[in-house]
Amino acid sequence: MPDRFLRINAYTSLNMADAELQCAEGTAETYGIVNITAARDTPKSVNLQLEIDNTELETVAPHADIFSLSPEEARTLAMDLNKYADRVEAVSEWI
Repeated sequence: MPDRFLRINAYTSLNMADAELQCAEGTAETYGIVNITAARDTPKSVNLQLEIDNTELETVAPHADIFSLSPEEARTLAMDLNKYADRVEAVSEWI
């Protein structure tokens, strides 16, 4: 992603994850970056960062979305991720 806002390195949570962009013009499948961070010194929040590759998407300007989560919100998100991962995994075992 030449216009990348988020850096991909050894500590990136998920680099090049499958992504789908939905907008008024329709949907597009591409890949993206998902990263979770917190400041090293005196962290005030957990940051969930999302960036979708726009190189193949003409109508979307380069951008990254960042959610600042409280520790409680981050834990709620983590619990939901685990719950849905278990559901998908359970169905995958039957296929």
